[in-house]
Amino acid sequence: MTQSPTQVPAAPELLRLDEDGPVLLGSRCPQCSREYYPRRWVCAVDRTPTDDIDLPREGTLHVATYVYFPAYGKAKLDAAGYGVGQVDLPGGVRIQTVLAGTSDDWTIDGPMRLEAEVVQRDEQGRDVVMPRFRAVAKEGVRQGAAEED
Repeated sequence: MTQSPTQVPAAPELLRLDEDGPVLLGSRCPQCSREYYPRRWVCAVDRTPTDDIDLPREGTLHVATYVYFPAYGKAKLDAAGYGVGQVDLPGGVRIQTVLAGTSDDWTIDGPMRLEAEVVQRDEQGRDVVMPRFRAVAKEGVRQGAAEED
């Protein structure tokens, strides 16, 4: 009998969880090497069928903002808000994503790392997660301290 995982992705077609953490599921065109997220069946440039790939877990912050209103679906209306931004991954994919932490934690062109954010619990008691990115801490600097984002 196998034990069920303690976390499951909210959208398994977009995200997989492995022993090293979350993995974004993308695709690459074998003809022109263009990469996509979310996955596509065919390349938008040359209509060649694409191959499924795992996208890199780290990227660079392109742009960000902080929304001073609780995230949609949050039960706590007095929540501080949340960050959103675009993260550029090696290979050319730009991800529109939720950002962990506050605007003080992020730097445009700064390094970001993919992580899983718990959004609810399912009927089996597992954490349901979605992808988000957090700024990579500079050596010796603590960023995005253990907070309930």
